[in-house]
Amino acid sequence: MSEPFRMEHDTMGDVKVPASALYGAQTQRAVENFPISRLRFSRRFLRALGTIKSAAARTNARLGVVPEELASAIARAADEVAEGLHDSQFVVDVFQTGSGTSTNMNANEVIAARASKMLDGAKVHPNDHVNASQSSNDVFPTALHLAAGDAVHGALLRCLERLQEALETKSREFWDVLKIGRTHLQDAVPMRLGQEFSGYARQVELSRQRILAAMEGIYELPLGGTAVGSGLNAPEGFAAGVIGMLAESTSLPWREAPNHFEAQAARDAVSFLSGALKTCALSLTKIANDVRWLGSGPRCGLGELKLPEVQPGSSIMPGKVNPVIAESLLMVCAQVVGHDAAISWCCASGSFELNMMMPLMAFDLLESIELLAAGAANFASKCIDGLEANRERIEELMEQSLALVTALTPEIGYDRAAGIAKLAASSGRTIREVAEKESGLPPERLAALLDPRTMV
Repeated sequence: MSEPFRMEHDTMGDVKVPASALYGAQTQRAVENFPISRLRFSRRFLRALGTIKSAAARTNARLGVVPEELASAIARAADEVAEGLHDSQFVVDVFQTGSGTSTNMNANEVIAARASKMLDGAKVHPNDHVNASQSSNDVFPTALHLAAGDAVHGALLRCLERLQEALETKSREFWDVLKIGRTHLQDAVPMRLGQEFSGYARQVELSRQRILAAMEGIYELPLGGTAVGSGLNAPEGFAAGVIGMLAESTSLPWREAPNHFEAQAARDAVSFLSGALKTCALSLTKIANDVRWLGSGPRCGLGELKLPEVQPGSSIMPGKVNPVIAESLLMVCAQVVGHDAAISWCCASGSFELNMMMPLMAFDLLESIELLAAGAANFASKCIDGLEANRERIEELMEQSLALVTALTPEIGYDRAAGIAKLAASSGRTIREVAEKESGLPPERLAALLDPRTMV
């Protein structure tokens, strides 16, 4: 049996809309025009859109653009959208009109329907009333910025701080563990395991700083520019009023863009933030790879770290445990790098007064932020917190390293030290064993020079 429908009308004519839907003709046309994917905008984006519409309604009432009674109902309906009460009504595909007009109208129609019901059937128009003083061209990018700010401050920075603290804790815990360093994947001079982890913690700290720096551009909002940046049909004080409300409700320093033509024609701030997210992903890739390599084994790899055993690793090899938490983070990072490539392409694709790929960049940017937040938090709690140093294995590898000969160079010279290293390598003996016979140094002096504690 086919679903019941009702007839709705827009400027192009009549459209059949599901009888139970809050949205109207323009949303239904978008549903039919863009049967592309199963991707829809996130809760954070819809919250941002509802928050903007609510603040716009209240500002329009104050400025006399929309009658007080209608504006009050619109604001209450928009608050419902912000709170997630009507998420099922946001049915438009991410791959749609490049300005996001379809999603903006989806919101306008849902809010208009709810406001009309609150007013016992009084007609609230989605364009004339809900969208008053606005355009999709300034509302949609404003919602993108608002949602990004919510995601960065509400999740990502906090999760990165959690990971940084976990790494700093391990740095202190491992400070007394001396190990062999590695450069070019080859043995290098000794270092502290805690020093290695301090480097990881600093990478995460710097990622947080870069993301915060990139947020400065995101705080500039294009609202008030309407169609092309000129502000046509937006009364004086509208943008300032709405943005002031947004700043108050979110406790973030939102401000009106000083140049609306730049703010609507370009999405450079989004590109900059995406680049900071990509850099963070690259840092986390390095850390996750190091951790899984240092934990490789348990007997035939490096084996310097004991990773938490969280699940069986093989359907065929009993007892095998894999570094699955690190692997999941590596996939998150790969996805973020891919999103950045798509966002870069989108940001380069603006023409004249508008970028027409905003829906995809909005989806990908928010997805990157939320993936990094969840991935970092999971890596901290299920991997880093439970790491242990395999002290016996680390000491064994230290003693076997040929790089210890570096400490002899100031006393016997580079060439003689290289000869000792080559002899140790060819004979299978340690540097200590060969140097006792070949260096000519007194045993006490040799022992002091080859003490790893003097090298760190």
